[in-house]
Amino acid sequence: MREKVIKKRKLEGVVVGDKMAKTRVVAIERLKKHPKYSRYYRVTKRFKAHDENNEFKIGDVVILEETRPISREKRWKIIGRIEKSKQ
Repeated sequence: MREKVIKKRKLEGVVVGDKMAKTRVVAIERLKKHPKYSRYYRVTKRFKAHDENNEFKIGDVVILEETRPISREKRWKIIGRIEKSKQ
């Protein structure tokens, strides 16, 4: 039998909330094009992500990976840090 290879989505964002235990709120920013005026504008979406060891702090730039549902709102987990916060 052949095994299915599932390619998980990865996103890059900034930690904007760390008040919950084992959970971080990560803001993902992207550019979206206005359909009529053809001008690009910023759109920010916030995801709740699992952080098992509570190691990531506000301001850290992190990589998220899609995972199975962990709770009602958590479907992502943090797999690494790109840049540490400057605080």
